[in-house]
Amino acid sequence: MINKFISNILPYFPKQFVWQFSKKYVAGSTLADAMRISTELNAAGIIVTIDHLGEFVTDMEQVLVNKASYFEIIEHMDKHGINGNLSLKPTSFGLLIDEEQCYQIVREIVIQAKSYHNFVRIDMEDSACTGKEISLFKKLFKEFPDSVGLVIQAYMRRSMDDLIGLAKLHTPEHPINIRLCKGIYLEAEAHAYQGFEEVRSNFLMLLEFMLKKRFYVGIATHDRFLVEKAIEMLQMYETPHHLFEFQMLLGVTPILREEVVNQGYKMKVYVPYGQDWFGYCTRRLKENPTMTKEIIKAVFIRS
Repeated sequence: MINKFISNILPYFPKQFVWQFSKKYVAGSTLADAMRISTELNAAGIIVTIDHLGEFVTDMEQVLVNKASYFEIIEHMDKHGINGNLSLKPTSFGLLIDEEQCYQIVREIVIQAKSYHNFVRIDMEDSACTGKEISLFKKLFKEFPDSVGLVIQAYMRRSMDDLIGLAKLHTPEHPINIRLCKGIYLEAEAHAYQGFEEVRSNFLMLLEFMLKKRFYVGIATHDRFLVEKAIEMLQMYETPHHLFEFQMLLGVTPILREEVVNQGYKMKVYVPYGQDWFGYCTRRLKENPTMTKEIIKAVFIRS
């Protein structure tokens, strides 16, 4: 109850207060901040995926601003020699306003990324967007199979069916590229598994399916149990290193992240930035109230 209470009232606190716990998880408000953090991670042998914050936009004017931001990210990653790629949320580009226009704009971003030998990950959002985002990915994959990837959420009941459908596009020459994560949006039981062990079990089942099919898999988890089980599965299926990576969020479980890196596995860290960091962090807190313990640590335990 206390976690939920804090998560509900936090958006009304001063931004500077919220920043005390947010700064661990967000690169900053500017692209320069993202470049700085990405450079530091690269120096530690970690690749990155950069996301400009600002999903669920309500007007096309903001969509065009977001498009320009992604073109700038692509150019700056090349200029600074950043080892990594981009993640984007389709609702930042008007998915819920005009699907066709969203597709055309995201397609332009993928073309721009491809011209710089970069790669775009289509993030997965809530269940209202799932089908639309899979359709968007399929259209882009058919044209740019090596330049675009998708996210599948293990807590969604439909995810295995979605993977079976995606497997029809998969070939050894152009493997489907999937980030597999647990999922964070609040969903009804009809759409998503609610139990912790249920989600874990489905995560491993989905991972096994993709390893058997030889998809490229981004294993995105901070759950030590799932990391260890994933490593066992990778070894069991003799998965070549060029067909998988581990992925984690900026600032989350850095000790586990280092352990994975020290075992010689590729690690990619999600680096979000932007003026909408406040909205991003407060939304994430509402979706995951247990993060309130991080607020208490940030405010009362100075590092």
